[in-house]
Amino acid sequence: MVKNVIHLENVKRYYLVGEFFVKALDGVSLDIERGEFTAIMGPSGSGKSTMMNLIGCLDTATTGKIFIDGENTAGLNETELAYIRNSKVGFVFQQFNLLGKESALRNVETPLLYAGIKPRERKRRAIEALEKVGLKDRMYHRPNELSGGQKQRVAIARAIVSDPTILLADEPTGALDSKTGNQIMQLFEELNAEGRTVVFVTHDRDLGNRCRRQIHLRDGKIEG
Repeated sequence: MVKNVIHLENVKRYYLVGEFFVKALDGVSLDIERGEFTAIMGPSGSGKSTMMNLIGCLDTATTGKIFIDGENTAGLNETELAYIRNSKVGFVFQQFNLLGKESALRNVETPLLYAGIKPRERKRRAIEALEKVGLKDRMYHRPNELSGGQKQRVAIARAIVSDPTILLADEPTGALDSKTGNQIMQLFEELNAEGRTVVFVTHDRDLGNRCRRQIHLRDGKIEG
């Protein structure tokens, strides 16, 4: 078992916009250990979302090396990257990204469906994940029947149902009021206390201060 579940080595991500190169990440090196609770912080345009997309294998680096749980993602094809996304990384987004016509239970089952898990086992694990986030009694409700906080709890259950190595959260309290956001933050703290590696992407200083480590980005580089 590798100590550093995330390892970035001189990672650059450049985009061609018209005739100009945008240096979204410009030579970032970083290690995040197993079980850490880390905030990636910085103003808009600093490279936070680009870093999250690279760690989550939603994007590939222009140059540099990225290891996720000891596996070098460079040169992997889309099927191989999809496997890492589905087995090693759980995503939680600001706007929940739930399937509007499906129940909470079916939403949470979705990653297991893609992984080829049989129906009975899918349901068992999805119910277990919903119970962990305190929503077992809402498993048959659709998103339009849930509050914002409940929707985010469903999204978190979906993120943890595959028992991923890393939880990535992109502004997970941004669409919530402060009281509900605090409850969601407490849930992440509990999940981290169980040994999960949690990485927050946020510009919220108060949220970042609740994480045990902060990494500050500016203009595609790590400050300090």
